[in-house]
Amino acid sequence: MIRLEYSQELKIEEETAVTIGKFDGIHRGHELLSSMIRDHAVHGMKSLIITFTISPRNVFSKEDQVKTLITSDERAHILEQEGTDYLLELPLSEEVMHMSAEDFVKMLSERFHMKYLCVGSDFHFGYQGKGDASLLQELKKEYHFDLDVVPKIKKDKRDISSTFIREEIRAGHILCANELLGYPYFIWGEIVHGNHIGTGMGIPTINMIPPEDKLLPPNGVYITEVEIDHRKFHGITNVGKKPTIKSDDRINVETHILDFQGNLYEKIAKVSFLDFVREERKFESLEALTNQIRKDTQAAFAFFNQM
Repeated sequence: MIRLEYSQELKIEEETAVTIGKFDGIHRGHELLSSMIRDHAVHGMKSLIITFTISPRNVFSKEDQVKTLITSDERAHILEQEGTDYLLELPLSEEVMHMSAEDFVKMLSERFHMKYLCVGSDFHFGYQGKGDASLLQELKKEYHFDLDVVPKIKKDKRDISSTFIREEIRAGHILCANELLGYPYFIWGEIVHGNHIGTGMGIPTINMIPPEDKLLPPNGVYITEVEIDHRKFHGITNVGKKPTIKSDDRINVETHILDFQGNLYEKIAKVSFLDFVREERKFESLEALTNQIRKDTQAAFAFFNQM
């Protein structure tokens, strides 16, 4: 997959099948859109996903900045695995934000050779979000592209959306969030050095420090799957501040891999959350913490043995 950097000179010479959106989380609705452009790509087009470096909601809303379900690198990782040809992360610059809806479609047609477009039924675009599916229906003949407007996928009579998924993750409903996403919620990033206390306890761990704007599930212990160098392992993960060991407020993601020993520092790991075990709490001693971690580990072994 080629990640494109937007400029006024950027062009794609091949004909493209395009979808556009925030793609925050790449949930089941997003996956439907991306699969539709990939289906068209087999007919000689290249698949192009256009998303935004900053969520439009964070720019135009008076709400506090929304925690993201997925970082730019995590999104690129998923889309590359799915077989997307091009990813354009469109900056919300003055030029882009003040582009009229028709000029936006003209850009897609003339500079990116768009021949097919699919969008969700609630899609809005152009200056002040004035463009919508009705306008696309009017413009498709002038700019010579086919169009599909896709209804929202629902669960329990509610649209599957990034907002819905955020609510479930914040509430600790990781199984429901995973169902809405269509895959286990995950963090992805470099393994860094911790304080090595886990190694001294006979329970070595890998440590990751997620970006501040990444939404994490509530502090606690989770059964996880860990992917490193295209190999998958079983894990038990603590999300939180490790109150028994340290007193600062930095959130860490610390994972004990059940079936691996070795040096993994500076490698990239993907830690996927499968189920909740317990809340994080402070123990009276390292011995008590060690005993609890061993119980958590046994719970993880039991979970994977039942799969």
